[in-house]
Amino acid sequence: MRPRLDPVFLTTPLAHRALHDVTDGRPENSRAAILAAIARGYGIEIDVQLSADSAAMVFHDYALDRLAEGSGAVRARTASVLAQTTLRGGSEGIPSLPEVLALVAGRVPVLIEIKDQDGAMGDQIGPLEAATANALQDYVGPVAVMSFNPHSVARMAELCPDIPRGLVTSGYDPGEWPLSQATCEALRAIPDYDRVEASFVSHDAADLSRPRVAELKAAGANILCWTIKSPEAEAEARKVAQNVTFEGYLAAHPG
Repeated sequence: MRPRLDPVFLTTPLAHRALHDVTDGRPENSRAAILAAIARGYGIEIDVQLSADSAAMVFHDYALDRLAEGSGAVRARTASVLAQTTLRGGSEGIPSLPEVLALVAGRVPVLIEIKDQDGAMGDQIGPLEAATANALQDYVGPVAVMSFNPHSVARMAELCPDIPRGLVTSGYDPGEWPLSQATCEALRAIPDYDRVEASFVSHDAADLSRPRVAELKAAGANILCWTIKSPEAEAEARKVAQNVTFEGYLAAHPG
């Protein structure tokens, strides 16, 4: 039986990469952004990447350059080096997933996106999923995992069968994705939902009108969406989605 999302995931807006604002010293996926989200009662969406020594690090990009005072691939650096690599716009290093989970400590829902490590949404995955599962082993609190890569979600089903899992989904315009047209066409149809025993999708807000999304919702899937950047966009997305992942404004808490 597939595990269902804790209902709090449908009632608490999710801060994209936590409640980040570099003008206030809160970079993406930083402890400061996580604490800010908690203080305002928001859920947290975070990303994990793999270090050179197979640790799950809370960081969005594959390379350090945009977000940190460094350059080159995240996975070429050890966890200890990444911990000492300062995030741009802040004063702290890159946190590990265990550190972040200890910081949240069940106070708000945590949605963890496992970044594709294959490069083409293929099956060359494993170490990051294992590190994520290890970090979650003793965690108490509302948590869920998701990935664009169905192979990653399938692996999490094996490693953490009791933790809710979902697919991050999109219209997959080949002009916007570094993937083959065939891969885009395959993923666009969300064919793996039942195979991986997902209980939700987090779909591109610009593509929420897709019939497949309505079909999944009618069949009982929870529908989340990404990334909402204004109250107006939120109101439109909520015509389909049950919750939003937001940034750049303060989402309203549903009454």
